[in-house]
Amino acid sequence: MNEEKPVLSDRKKQILKAIVEAHIKGGEPVGSKYITESRQLSCSSATIRNEMAELENLGYLEQPHTSAGRVPSKQGYRFYVDSLLEDYAITAKEIAQINQLMKVKLSELDRILENASKAASTLTNYTGFAVKAREHALTINKYETAMIDAHSFILILVASNGTVKTRNLISEGEITEKDLAALSGALNELAVGLSADEITLPILMRLEGRMAGHEALVNAVMKCVYEVLHDLDSGDLKVSGIDRLLQYPEFTDTERLGELIGAIEGKEEILNLFPDTEGDDVSVVIGSESSVRVMNQSTVVFKPIKQGGHTVGAIGVIGPLRMDYARVLAMLDNLGGNVTQLLNEPTQPKGESEKQ
Repeated sequence: MNEEKPVLSDRKKQILKAIVEAHIKGGEPVGSKYITESRQLSCSSATIRNEMAELENLGYLEQPHTSAGRVPSKQGYRFYVDSLLEDYAITAKEIAQINQLMKVKLSELDRILENASKAASTLTNYTGFAVKAREHALTINKYETAMIDAHSFILILVASNGTVKTRNLISEGEITEKDLAALSGALNELAVGLSADEITLPILMRLEGRMAGHEALVNAVMKCVYEVLHDLDSGDLKVSGIDRLLQYPEFTDTERLGELIGAIEGKEEILNLFPDTEGDDVSVVIGSESSVRVMNQSTVVFKPIKQGGHTVGAIGVIGPLRMDYARVLAMLDNLGGNVTQLLNEPTQPKGESEKQ
């Protein structure tokens, strides 16, 4: 049975809030003298020291062995984000900057997310990223072929999410327009609406039976189908401003920084941080709350991106634990809303704007 944490008094909350925000701003341990001189609380330095000691005993603060001051623990950051964070008021200048960074309307989700990752990094001064969500259980809903010559043709695959992929295939034996018509007919009859897991050996055998004499061609086509479905289902990660990590002393350990950059460039572990969700809120993952070991001293903040009511990706930042949470949450909420709106705007017919 989990032991419940004691409820913090208003004074402890004020002191914890002051320490977190001072540490975010300056990066140094915070002592009772700073809080007294900043006049954030009307009590003695001795009282503040006692309260800080209690907050440390409760796990909200830590005391570096080389300093008399305290720094927030991961538990302290979590309490700050969940209970003490005040709304950040985005300025008109910052809103204009967001609009400027996202003003070019792009039709492809990949390019929109790449642009958004750069905007997130620029706006927050942390490493920005954009995730294209995995699309589970995708299928091919239509197959078409187009002949090039007697030994090659184009295979056109239309996925269930509307994506169209083409592949150039070469046949060892000669093929005719009649052969390709038979191939596309068999594919559309036997292999439409099936996920990669559902394309089983009996399906392949039936396709080969329909294409007697061209079994090798069927195998080449189905290899393409598997590859396309895998590529569409794998998700993607766009990252901008990795060099911004170097601005923070928390990332001066080259070995630790190298492991973090390796995880980011490897993509797979980072993509696993974003479970399928239909929520709209900005999420904050602090330190060891992450499943990625090398992000133990980092914070990840991200906002889901929606299209047609479904989550298609996320925009976020990676930075140190002492992140400017209020500003980052406000920026990502605004930026994510901007991108979601962009993705859901009806496509304007070409030339329509000129008629206005």
